[in-house]
Amino acid sequence: MTHNDIKWQQHDVNAAQRQALFGHQSAVIWFTGLSGSGKSSVANALEQALAAQGKHTYLLDGDNVRHGLCADLGFSAEDRTENLRRVGAVAGLMVDAGLLVLSAFISPYRNQRELVKSFIPPGKFIEVHIATPLEVCEQRDVKGLYKKARAGQISHFTGISDPYEAPQHADLVLDTSVTSLQDSVQQLLALLKERQIIS
Repeated sequence: MTHNDIKWQQHDVNAAQRQALFGHQSAVIWFTGLSGSGKSSVANALEQALAAQGKHTYLLDGDNVRHGLCADLGFSAEDRTENLRRVGAVAGLMVDAGLLVLSAFISPYRNQRELVKSFIPPGKFIEVHIATPLEVCEQRDVKGLYKKARAGQISHFTGISDPYEAPQHADLVLDTSVTSLQDSVQQLLALLKERQIIS
């Protein structure tokens, strides 16, 4: 069997019907930024706010997917790209299911984020750059990873021994060292309303 033998199975319940059922559009809100920038905290707070409004959500977190979906992958450049390819494919299916998908991943390279975007229907990928400065992220060092990276115990660590390519055209830029969690959520909700994802 080849890929040519595999056909996309059409279903009787489609994305438009799910949107009508849920009362909101589906989309991927993609949080990118350095380790310790606040991606997961902001994504989690936004999901709480959306859930309180009765929106249908799912939060995909970088650490969590490595326990199952991507447990077989390491941290080489190739494995990181494959990690994001899988996440993008899953996020695309979740968007088709009518969900608001919040995804918190370092995703340091622009081509990786473009790969993810390729799985998402046009207009349904919202890129949020959590642009907290490296020195602040390193001071937080929530998981002790910066200390290990500085000691040479972790190779290819984004921001220290590997580069981070900031988005050039992010839909929203937040710096959690100067913007509170509450204010970050309010800006995100305003953006989702402006894009007519939610009402």
